[in-house]
Amino acid sequence: MSGTPHRYALVGTGSRAKMYVDAVIERSDKAQLVALADTNPHRIGVHLAAIEEAGAPAPAAYAAADFERLLDETKPDTVIVTCVDAHHHEYILAALARDLDVICEKPLTTTGEHAAQILAAEERSAGKVTVTFNYRYNPLHEKVADLLREGAVGEIVSVGFDWLLDTRHGADYFRRWHRLADKSGGLLVHKSGHHFDLVNWWLDAAPIQAFAKGKLAFYGENGERHGHDRGYARVAGSESAADDPFALHMAENAQLKALYLDAEGEDGYIRDQNVFAPGVTIYDDMMALVDYDSGVTLSYRLTAYSPWEGYRVHFNGTQGRLELLVVENDHVNPALKGPNGASVHGTHAAPEEGWYELTVHPFWTKPTKIDVGEYQRHGHGGGDQRMLAVLFDGATDPHNRSATARDGVNALAAGLASNASIATGQAVAVADLIKQ
Repeated sequence: MSGTPHRYALVGTGSRAKMYVDAVIERSDKAQLVALADTNPHRIGVHLAAIEEAGAPAPAAYAAADFERLLDETKPDTVIVTCVDAHHHEYILAALARDLDVICEKPLTTTGEHAAQILAAEERSAGKVTVTFNYRYNPLHEKVADLLREGAVGEIVSVGFDWLLDTRHGADYFRRWHRLADKSGGLLVHKSGHHFDLVNWWLDAAPIQAFAKGKLAFYGENGERHGHDRGYARVAGSESAADDPFALHMAENAQLKALYLDAEGEDGYIRDQNVFAPGVTIYDDMMALVDYDSGVTLSYRLTAYSPWEGYRVHFNGTQGRLELLVVENDHVNPALKGPNGASVHGTHAAPEEGWYELTVHPFWTKPTKIDVGEYQRHGHGGGDQRMLAVLFDGATDPHNRSATARDGVNALAAGLASNASIATGQAVAVADLIKQ
């Protein structure tokens, strides 16, 4: 081994942590995972077993409540935060107070107060925060950025963005902790943050105001009225869930079984709730009008119960229009569970068909179809691996896609303003929510 490996500590050892754990242990010549922390010791143990199997040095294990001690004893250079969204700020602030760098899963945090605290703490710190907006690294999104910056459709006036989560992926937010707004910020924060960040990056602009509408129309207790609810509380042990297309059978997926089903005895967290069980406090149908500091207006919609998964985005410009359609999967077949086993959205491509169309429509000429090669339908369109190369290998990125704490706040801003607008029925200014 040449030189001293960069030392990483990770807090939050659920399924999302695996990508980062694997990335570090695959780079053993220059990286070392020195500590893992979680509220659930069983989940830590699952990752420790995988690390041992890979032949990598075993990191120290800590309870999340002992995070300060973890920092003092293991002395990481960088902290990776992949825990429940509402707790991101706790670990970010602790790391920055010790001048450590932070890699944080989106969203950066879930409140304007904590967003302002993080920005202020980073200003005082020698450490920096990077938010992992992997959709920036998707080759399709890169091509859109190139076309816009080359002036393919002139000056951008407005953007339309329609994102569809299907009844495999969308449903998954309603069976786990994300169904609670106080933990996830709702989908306008947890999921739409990806989409708002893309628009921010494409436009090189920041949101300043939002007016939004949102409702819980399909999941939760609506399921009984729509005829979808089978009446069980959770999937495991329920006969009525056996052939339910909305059910997640964790016993069929080795990773989910190990991380969640087998870990329930430690903290009682249930990962396979009925998506129509009561208690949901987030929306499943949302739309927003967002004003940007550049003068551009975004019309955005998120649907979490679509029969197919994908998105449409268009840019209206002074010299034409650019359109992108991405079909992640053209329908959901409950019988096709893919390489993950259980029917749940993951790092692998959906087993159904998918495609993309990227088109430039200039004024007075035929539209041009843009070919970016074969579309990778796994790993966020190929974005994950490209992002990891920048994060852990120092790969050169001419598009400067590494997202800062400020980028994280700007992505959060539109979601927070939209949530506040839904609650008040009024347009809400970002400056009223994130005070600096």
